[in-house]
Amino acid sequence: MTPGPPVTNVRGTPRTLVDRPLRYDAAACTRTPVRACAPLMSSSTEKKIRVVVAKPGLDGHDRGAKIIARALRDAGMEVIYTGLHQTPEQIVETVIQEDADAVGLSILSGAHMTLVPRVVALLREQGVDDVVVTVGGTIPSDDVPELKALGVAEVFTPGAPTQDIIEFIRGAVRG
Repeated sequence: MTPGPPVTNVRGTPRTLVDRPLRYDAAACTRTPVRACAPLMSSSTEKKIRVVVAKPGLDGHDRGAKIIARALRDAGMEVIYTGLHQTPEQIVETVIQEDADAVGLSILSGAHMTLVPRVVALLREQGVDDVVVTVGGTIPSDDVPELKALGVAEVFTPGAPTQDIIEFIRGAVRG
């Protein structure tokens, strides 16, 4: 079995044609030549990015968090949504138990300067320093530099394109 020349599928993903079927994602191989196709980097060997999406505190508005969770999932990430009213301790425990690569905190209540520092401190206390922390919600621009100084990788405010969030998380985790 010798691989043929590299080609790209309709999505622009590099593929190598082979003479016999291999494991592959059938959806990713649509509109390619009849011969089987296999990704140049097998999706079975590439670890999916695991993201915990959490709603800390008493904020009961979760529509934005659910939209982001779905967008990340649709982009091929594994998403663990914690639900409403999570304490910083519960969020950190979930991040550790799920071996997450990133955590997204969605806060609309105005309690970000209390909740985010607690989550970051708990992550550090537990020795978890390789998790990308992002914050989304109604965050005043004056608070963004302080959050970043605490260790928050990025802050996304209302209206941020979901594709920007996806690309940021991919780049921060894999880069």
